[in-house]
Amino acid sequence: MGILTNLVDKSRSYSLDDFEKEVISKLNRGSHSGVRVDEHTAMRYVTVFSCVRVLAETMGSLPLFVYKSRSDGGKDKATDHPVYWLLHDQPNDEMTSLTWRETQVGHQVISGNNYSVITPNNKGQPIDIYPVPWNDCQPYRDPMTGKIRYRVNDRGNFEDFPAERILHIPGLGFDGVMGYSPIRMAQEAVGLGMAASEFSARFYAQGMTTGGVLEHPAALGDKAYERLQKWINETGVGMGNSWKPMILEEGMKFSRIPMPMTDAQFIETRKFSREEICGLFRVPPHMIADLSMSTNNNIEQQSLEFIMYSSMPYIKRWEQGINWKLFTKEERQQGYYAKFNVNAFLRGDFTSRQNALHLMRQDGVINADEWREMEDLNPQEGDQGKTYLVNGNMVPARVANEGATVKKGGDNSA
Repeated sequence: MGILTNLVDKSRSYSLDDFEKEVISKLNRGSHSGVRVDEHTAMRYVTVFSCVRVLAETMGSLPLFVYKSRSDGGKDKATDHPVYWLLHDQPNDEMTSLTWRETQVGHQVISGNNYSVITPNNKGQPIDIYPVPWNDCQPYRDPMTGKIRYRVNDRGNFEDFPAERILHIPGLGFDGVMGYSPIRMAQEAVGLGMAASEFSARFYAQGMTTGGVLEHPAALGDKAYERLQKWINETGVGMGNSWKPMILEEGMKFSRIPMPMTDAQFIETRKFSREEICGLFRVPPHMIADLSMSTNNNIEQQSLEFIMYSSMPYIKRWEQGINWKLFTKEERQQGYYAKFNVNAFLRGDFTSRQNALHLMRQDGVINADEWREMEDLNPQEGDQGKTYLVNGNMVPARVANEGATVKKGGDNSA
């Protein structure tokens, strides 16, 4: 979680007071469930890993472009700007844009923060963006200048960077600078799920899993015991011997032991823990393969809500962080900005999508080429695909506007 330095009070230096030490001490004690809960151990719990993976892969796979605003209110892709290539293709010489964003969102989801070091050129434009593990970077307020700086641990070598050299995208936080760690804030709920999962694993590894008991009215002799044991090992166990009849001699009885893991309370505990973790990360359960509360009628709506209510806060944080740190003030004034394209995730099924596009086409909102671009098709030859139509006789909007003007100025007394 890092050092809880008070970044709001500009008079304080990079240090810990007694209260902060007590908070960190409590967070490091582990949960009441008896398991140690931190960002690393929690990732070994399948529900946590699944939720983090869904959010990280979603953000990593969203198209991310750089645009420049036009004076007429439109926009164009700024493919000639260096940030476009960094965000869309390759932020550094070791990873793709998808890998970088997926890694950084994973850091943010699990710890509340992610950091990347920006390498600028002589114009102040970034030429390289390299991620830093969340636990190797610590923001602090410089006691001399009162400005925020970042201390990066590079394999034991510490280096300080000014705020403009670090792309820091925090989540919900206590001071607007650092984000809370969801795992630390909900360590009891996470610990309960981890403990139940560990108990289940230890049950199979170490528990007594005898399927039944053979009862004999008297003591077996050594030879009889050896013969019975040999028969059990050779023909009484294994999938190939399932449900074979058993021959019992001398009044011996077989009593089956029920499987204790079928206890309803234990199953409900596992289920409740899974739902709590999904609520913590705001991931619909069906997205981590829990379909108990989903139907064919509501899954699509839940997926749309995931984009609107779960992914959108991350999208907006990333867009604003990128626009702040990766563009100079002059470039922002010129209209450069980065934006995710979420349309691909909001399309719905094919028929619904085509009906919606058809209505937009009829109302003159989009032209044929724009429609084809949304479906990943090439534009039509010439300018015929650039014509906008309006509903009714499907005439060009220009012709309809000219006709309306003539009608308004003519004699309509007849």
